[in-house]
Amino acid sequence: MKRLGSQAGLTLLELILTCGILVVMSSVALPIAKYAVVREKEGALRHNLEEIRNAIDRYKDAADHNQIKVDPSTEGYPPDLETLVKGVRLGSTDKKIHFLRKIPVDPMTDRADWGLRAVQDDPDSTHWNGKDVFDVYSRSSDTAMDGTKYSDW
Repeated sequence: MKRLGSQAGLTLLELILTCGILVVMSSVALPIAKYAVVREKEGALRHNLEEIRNAIDRYKDAADHNQIKVDPSTEGYPPDLETLVKGVRLGSTDKKIHFLRKIPVDPMTDRADWGLRAVQDDPDSTHWNGKDVFDVYSRSSDTAMDGTKYSDW
């Protein structure tokens, strides 16, 4: 079929080739986007774990320097994560010190439900004795992109 000078358009073959190229390009882009989402969640998990652990460390430092009162039967760690949010009184004053604004959400489980460990617990324990909070971990049983378990971070 002859095209007239002012008539421009795509032949069926050109249209099929263009669609084929678009399908190949989109099939390459989807896995990349999927890994970007996973990578973002992993970064958020690392950040949230670091934030909670820093708050626990600040609480312990304040307890060690007698700035806050703690139960003598504990090691000076917070009794739970809520204490870090609610705050504790500084010495004998009415002022409170808060170590967290809120308990961060675990991006792998979409809940603010973290696994807790006490000083007396084994390093890989999944059962908290309920006495004090020395460490936190994700309750997700999924595997990270680097092959480790999120719960081991």
